[in-house]
Parts: sequence; C-alpha cells; structure tokens
Amino acid sequence: MSTAEPLVLGIETSCDETGIGIVRGRTLLSNTIASSMDEHARYGGVVPEVAARAHLEALQPAIEAAIAEAGITLDDLVAIAVTSGPGLAGALMVGIGAAKALAVSLDKPLYAVNHLVGHIAADLLTGDEVEYPTIALLVSGGHTSLLLVRDLVSDVELLGETLDDAAGEAFDKIARILGLPYPGGPEIDRAAATGDPNAIRFPRGLSRASDMAEHRYDFSFSGLKTAVARWVEQAALRQAQDPDGAEPVDVADVAASFREAVVDVLVTKALDACDRYGVPRLLLGGGVIANRRLREVALERAAAAGVSVRIPPLSLCTDNGAMIAGLAAQLIMSGRRPSTLAFGADSTLPVTEIQVAERESGGVQARRGAASAR
Repeated sequence: MSTAEPLVLGIETSCDETGIGIVRGRTLLSNTIASSMDEHARYGGVVPEVAARAHLEALQPAIEAAIAEAGITLDDLVAIAVTSGPGLAGALMVGIGAAKALAVSLDKPLYAVNHLVGHIAADLLTGDEVEYPTIALLVSGGHTSLLLVRDLVSDVELLGETLDDAAGEAFDKIARILGLPYPGGPEIDRAAATGDPNAIRFPRGLSRASDMAEHRYDFSFSGLKTAVARWVEQAALRQAQDPDGAEPVDVADVAASFREAVVDVLVTKALDACDRYGVPRLLLGGGVIANRRLREVALERAAAAGVSVRIPPLSLCTDNGAMIAGLAAQLIMSGRRPSTLAFGADSTLPVTEIQVAERESGGVQARRGAASAR
C-alpha cells in the first residue's frame, strides 16, 4: 500500500448529509455532498429515520459523482475511510455498511475514523501546514466541543463539550420561537443583520466564576434558550395587553442579542484555553462556523490576544466525506494499520479515539466468556 500520497475515498453519514470525498494525500480531488435538509425542514429538525433512508438513497449516486469528478476509478483507490462515530446510530450504520462492502469487494484496507477529529483534518486539505499543538473549537448542529490537539493522529484531548443542546440545536430552537424556518442558523444570521446585539443582555451559560472549577471549558445553551423564550413570551403578552403602548417583539434585536450571547461564550472559552495552555493557535470547524458574526468576533478578539485563527473553506466546515478521507490519509502516511471489519456504529465515540479498530483484549474476553458459558 502506497503511503506517500495515498488515494482515499471517505464516506460520512453521521447526520443529515451524505458526504463522499476523495483525496490524494493532502490534495482534495472531490467533495460531493447530498443533503436531506429539505426533508427534515417539515419537522423542524433532523429525524434519524428520515436521515438513514436518505443516506441509503443518496450513497451510490454520490459515490459515482465523486469518482467522476476526481477522474479516477474505484480500483485506483489505496483505501476506504468511513465515519464510525459520533453521530446518529442509524445514519452511521448506512455509511459503515457501504464502506465495508466497498472495502471487501475491492480488497482495499478500511479506516474507521472519528467524525470530530475529521473536522480538524479538513484544514489540511487547504494545502497549508497545521502547527501543533492547536486549540480546536468545533461547533455544529450536533456537537460543540473544545479540543487540545497535540497531534492529529495520536493525541487529541477533550477540554470541554456541551452539557445539553449543541450551539446549532440552540439556533434551530430559537428560530422556531421567533417564527423563522429551519435550519435556524442561517435564518438567525439573516434576521440579526439589522438587529442590535446589545439590545438585550441574555445569559452566558457556564461563564460565572462559580462555574470555572468544574465547567471551565464546557458549554450549556439550555438556560439561554429558556431566557429568550421567556423574553419573547413576556413581550408578546405586553403587546396583547396594551396594543397601542407596548412595543412588538423586535425579531432582529432578539436574534442579534441571542447570537451575540452564543458567540461570546464560544470565543471567550476558546481563547481562554489558548491562554491557559500557552497555544497561540485556534482552529475553527463545524457547520456553525458559517455564522458570519462568529467568524468576525473570533478573528477580532484572537488578533487582540495574539492568537492566529484558521478557518477551513465553508464547504469543508459542514459534514463532508473529504475530511474523513483526509484524516485516513494522515493515518496511512503515519504508518497506522487499517481497522478490522469488527467495528460498528458508535454514536458516543470519544474524541480521544481517533481511529477505531478491534480491541484484542475485548475479543479475547468475549471468547473466554463464550467458552465459560458452554
């Protein structure tokens, strides 16, 4: 197997986007994404069963499109890579089944990798070197995580994560409260464009001094969501009681103030981690990085703190197969052996498990247990 610049196909099906990516080493050849977002819009959020069915329907056309765009054949591939977790279990199973079938039929090695670490690997596909260690802030519909990355393929430490809603989920829920359509992120962004971010001081979750000991780098947006809902409810009630005197709910101001609270917490905690660990580098990833205000504040405050910021192209921030292929390519180039076929979907896969492989001790214990049962 060539380890210089391996040609890898990556499959990503952790949520509502079917991503097929092909890379050669660090060179991006194809990044094909089929989204089922429109199907979920009628429900106001991702429905796992709908997502899994959509992956089944989209996988083969997406693979064919990616192969055509890259100008290769399946036989040219050095390896297959797939997301094994974290994510929606049913959705993950679809991608894993397809990856195993491809690997077996083509007699190619298979790499089962971590979705979150894949977001970090996406930055390598820009062609620039990534310096380590780096702090990584990953913000998406399903995950809000702060990581210390000492080495992409061997040493990723979880500093903190969301204790309830991810930031993307919070955007969706507040959009619903404000009568805005799904998905909430871009809708909140548009509404906030004409609003005053300082109009309403909404709470910053887990940011008080009393939170620092146990939850310094954790996130919580449930209290913020409740505060916005109550504010909107009370404003609507005042308007109903006094139609002529009370001000109507200003959606733009609420959206801007809510967005500012989320952005403030994310950037403050990320830069605090940079300072505490002496790492003057911050990598942003995940679909919520498309939020204009988040990018603005991160760049502005990081520059003031002497921290450099890296943001992959937005097409590589959302869930995609290219980042999965890119991570697998790094594993291959570092000499890591492929995964066995014994792995399955792991919806809560820890970020410290960069590559999933069969654990020998687990297999031995299972065989011993079966023998003793007989």
